[in-house]
Amino acid sequence: MTARSEPAEAGPDAPARPPLVRELLLVAGLFLVYKFGRRLATGHTAEAFHNAHHVWDWERALRLPDEGTVQDLLLHGDTLIHVANTYYAAVHFPATLAFLVWLYLRRPAHYVWARRVLAAVTGAALVLHLLFPLAPPRMLGATGLIDTARVFGPSVYGPPRTDSLSNQFAAMPSLHFGWALMLAIGLIVATRTRWRWLWLLHPLVTLLVIVGTANHYWLDVIVAAALLGLALAVLRVSRRPGCALPRRRPEVRRRSSAERPELVGAGR
Repeated sequence: MTARSEPAEAGPDAPARPPLVRELLLVAGLFLVYKFGRRLATGHTAEAFHNAHHVWDWERALRLPDEGTVQDLLLHGDTLIHVANTYYAAVHFPATLAFLVWLYLRRPAHYVWARRVLAAVTGAALVLHLLFPLAPPRMLGATGLIDTARVFGPSVYGPPRTDSLSNQFAAMPSLHFGWALMLAIGLIVATRTRWRWLWLLHPLVTLLVIVGTANHYWLDVIVAAALLGLALAVLRVSRRPGCALPRRRPEVRRRSSAERPELVGAGR
């Protein structure tokens, strides 16, 4: 036979996709740790309000913008504030989940990187929630802000004393903003369309929503961005997926009969 067969080799633009079951378990485990970790920080009401007064004073000392200015813009119409409350309640988890699913299906190498960054940011945030419980500005009378979700709806939180599903004293850092910013960065890195920079509108809208609805302080956003920047610096992509050089196959050449070595003294 003169023909020779070689094993098929996947192209450089098609990296191996992680096993689906393993990834589902990892994401589900991350979500459970997130929820359980937030529950561990409950019951620190006095400390959370004490820290809230400090954060409010720090923002005034740093001359950060007043959160009330953003809320006043949203309160120009009932429809606008209702949309903002809905965005806060309904976009956070579904958007992040859709982001991970799309990367898993279309950009598996980017998916692994993005999942690691999100896990690192979430883990660091949970530690900070435990060490620094913080009441959101909607609970702090000194801010002069109103709880827009409670007044206009929809609201995802119940009374803090009876809310067994969430920890309302985990304002810093804002994972709403941290996840939204990572979503935008991930999609900008993973795509090549000229419109990809529009994904930055998602963290921008999220920023206005979480501040205008009095769920977060400016410092919550700044700390979230700092944690994400640290995670991105540590978990950098070693090479841009899809741009790796193809592996060189060992050059195999069939020798001609003239090039084959002859055995000295071999019988004919």
